[in-house]
Amino acid sequence: MLVEFSVTNFRSIKDEARLSLVAGPGNEHADSVFTFNNRPELVARPIRLLRSVAIYGANAAGKTNVIRGLEAMHDVVLGSARGLSEIPVVPFRFDPACEAQPTTFEVTCIVDHVRYQYGFRATSKEVTDEWLYAWPSGRLQVWFERRRGTEAGVSSWKIGGKLTGDREVWKRATRPQALFLSTAVSLNSTQLRPVFDWFLNRLHVAGVGGWVPSFSVDYAGEKGRSDLLDFLTAADLAISDMRFHEQEFSPDRLPSDMPTDLKKVLTDNLAGRKTIDVFLKHRPKGGQHAELDMDDESHGTQKMFALAGPWLDSLAKGNVIVFDELHDNLHPALVRFLVDRFHDPSANPHGAQLVFTTHDTSILDRDLFRPDQIWLCERNDRLQTSLFPISDFRPRRGIENLERAYLSGRFGGVPYVRRLSPKKSN
Repeated sequence: MLVEFSVTNFRSIKDEARLSLVAGPGNEHADSVFTFNNRPELVARPIRLLRSVAIYGANAAGKTNVIRGLEAMHDVVLGSARGLSEIPVVPFRFDPACEAQPTTFEVTCIVDHVRYQYGFRATSKEVTDEWLYAWPSGRLQVWFERRRGTEAGVSSWKIGGKLTGDREVWKRATRPQALFLSTAVSLNSTQLRPVFDWFLNRLHVAGVGGWVPSFSVDYAGEKGRSDLLDFLTAADLAISDMRFHEQEFSPDRLPSDMPTDLKKVLTDNLAGRKTIDVFLKHRPKGGQHAELDMDDESHGTQKMFALAGPWLDSLAKGNVIVFDELHDNLHPALVRFLVDRFHDPSANPHGAQLVFTTHDTSILDRDLFRPDQIWLCERNDRLQTSLFPISDFRPRRGIENLERAYLSGRFGGVPYVRRLSPKKSN
């Protein structure tokens, strides 16, 4: 479960942008809130968490960069275990002082009823700082702190007594451009593995490109076929069945107008691999079944098929899904349908969470969201991104229309569009 994520000095984000999934006070939309703790003997005041958060904002305000920040942290944690030659961070570019400064990432998450606060600072060449705090018994434990020393590539360490294992071996094995967390797990630290596995198995960031259909194909192959069909049927896509056809990759199947260089790269990477074609079956009233190749389906149908597997898998396992521009190619009713799956306790019994960006204001209403579930990105005149919830504005329930108030600029996060001046004729 995701409690908070923060990022500093990353792309358009200069100062800290902090996204919190901690629910504010009030019992509005009780189904949209859950408490993570079922061990009251450990935590006297359980944390109430939100099942979903929607991020709005003008184009170029930085919504995607918030998603990219979480994606970058995810990639560094996983990539560091394999060995990174360069850390994928991009500092704020509109202030020269920021370019040489590290980027900061921090996540607070809950794994197996234990709260963890993990973060690091890094440039493209080295990890300058790293820390992990845990509350396994309801009280703070410092498991490790790593700080850059006076020389580049040299760290000073504070390893807490509660962290067990070959700590000195892990320290010596941690390269300047690698994370201690990932290094220790690769060297069999069972105590740190739950945090690493949260990034590996529980956090799913779709990023800008979304997901490809292969996840849904795999999900259908793992006894999830009927659930997948039920999901697509409930979305009113007129799909009655599906068929998958596996065959070896052939360069002849690539588009004829694809650039030669790209075709060569794909051919080299996919040589000897299997590809799967997806066919969806439709049955008109009073007619016969007809099959369409996935490429012949609408973009909305293709996207819903690609989303079905990750959605069902995450709801079943309590994962965190992060998606950029969920509304693209989807009718507003389908966006609402996808969000509703996370808000329904019977469909989401394990606290799965959805974080997404969107421009679809038709779902911006109190019938679907609490004010603390709606966040805004705004860009100032220095091209810096800020992030804040509309609950800060205390919108009045039953009186204020959130969509109208947002579009009118009451909360910020909308583009200020100017009229073009007529050109003077010569």
